[in-house]
Amino acid sequence: MTLNPNKLSSITTHDVIIVGGGLAGLFCALKLSPRPVTVISAAPLGEGASSAWAQGGIAAAVAEGDSAEAHAADTIAVGGGIVDEDVALALAREAGARIHDLLHYGVPFDRDLEGKLAVGREAAHSARRIVHVQGDMAGKAIIAALIEAVRKTPSIRVIEGYVAEALLSEGDAVSGLQLRKADDAIAAPIIIPSRAIVLATGGIGHLYAVTTNPAEASGSGLAIAARAGAVIADPEFVQFHPTAIMVGRDPAPLATEALRGEGATLINGKGERFMLALNPLAELAPRDIVARGVFAEIAAGRGAYLDATRALGTTFAKKFPTVYASCMAAGIDPATQPIPIAPAAHYHMGGIAVDRHGRTSLKGLWAGGEVSSTGAHGANRLASNSLLEAVVYAARIAEDIDGNMFARSPLVVPPQIPRNCAMPPLTEANLRTMMSSHVGVVRDGDRLMEAVQAFAAIEQSTGNIALRNMATTALIVAASAWSRRESRGAHFRSDYTAEDPAQRHRTMTTLIEARNIALMLSDGATAKRSAKLSTGV
Repeated sequence: MTLNPNKLSSITTHDVIIVGGGLAGLFCALKLSPRPVTVISAAPLGEGASSAWAQGGIAAAVAEGDSAEAHAADTIAVGGGIVDEDVALALAREAGARIHDLLHYGVPFDRDLEGKLAVGREAAHSARRIVHVQGDMAGKAIIAALIEAVRKTPSIRVIEGYVAEALLSEGDAVSGLQLRKADDAIAAPIIIPSRAIVLATGGIGHLYAVTTNPAEASGSGLAIAARAGAVIADPEFVQFHPTAIMVGRDPAPLATEALRGEGATLINGKGERFMLALNPLAELAPRDIVARGVFAEIAAGRGAYLDATRALGTTFAKKFPTVYASCMAAGIDPATQPIPIAPAAHYHMGGIAVDRHGRTSLKGLWAGGEVSSTGAHGANRLASNSLLEAVVYAARIAEDIDGNMFARSPLVVPPQIPRNCAMPPLTEANLRTMMSSHVGVVRDGDRLMEAVQAFAAIEQSTGNIALRNMATTALIVAASAWSRRESRGAHFRSDYTAEDPAQRHRTMTTLIEARNIALMLSDGATAKRSAKLSTGV
């Protein structure tokens, strides 16, 4: 049922609060039924969730001849050496059960002529194991089915149009949530109590100027958890989808990877297939490699295009209706014309560190979906593992809350607050531009240092809490990217192009550590300027 926002005061400390109306949040709410749950969503259900835009589908070893072990092996192979192998295998083994759950909730997955689930292949998968809905409509269909199920479940209360802007905590435990009406910066904040909060707020794509994610994916969940003291894992690893459709839209429409799985090729303005020289898998190489290949062609002035004219031709509209509609709306017929593309921020492998139950380092706080970091993706996510991870961990969180709501071994964060960094504040547009230019597909130490200092300044000084949350997450991402002086998976440093075996481990950090890096860099920059002045250089 939908709850009147005026009745927010009816929520008690014992209520379970789920923040986020995407796949992880809705699935978790359904799994908690008949336990009373309140779902808080900034946008109306079905809007503002990246999962609703997912075109590829869900990876699951459900076909004859495939196995969870093979699926896990593929996941580990593309993860840059830092995938938690036990997590990856468990994820793959639970895939079949979660697909069954989604079928139960009414998701109309594609089937073959024998009535079995139809499966497709995507980049870096060794087998056809992606379950789809009408080719490229999996996310939309899954969210639609779950929304219908949620609306029919009496134990689930839905509050739409409110943004979570801060967690309240007592020591190492959460005690409540601060909300504000969406799109109303001067509205009075509302405090609701809860000792059981699930963050399912999505990723950080909107921090970048070019992204495939909705505006709601601005890193707010990561930010409010970090400010409450939660441990953040692997924040430097941001996946850039290589084939965003460049037609002047924000966010950019996505040309699903399944197109390349069906034989579409990547060409430059001269008509050359440039991926053949970069990787034996060519267009089906891991996303980070393909993204850098596309980036290089654009940087060299040759441009980059996805050409499906031979592989699909007249069947394009039927097999990939979403991509077809996006192209036609921009005056491009993908059946006869190559599609202009560029890499775009797409998925965050990092996030709030969670254990196998979805528990964070704070008592009473769980995280699921893209806002979390489970260790399953490492430095580079395997295609179509994101929706799988969301439903697997949503189910685990529900089970954990039902079983033992407050069991925790919290991490103690040192109470150290550094001084402000003396930099002018940024606007949201400038922040997004700087994330794309300084913390994007290709990075280097100097630009990362500039970004860290700029984001620290706004994080400490702005009175706009939405912008502060964006800057908090941007600071954590940039500081961890500056600290990792190597190239691994989706994190590529032009000044440290090789992998460093000594850094073959996950990152565990906090907001305090990111602020300390900013302070150190600021002090170092000041010292350098002083040295130049004293020597007359």
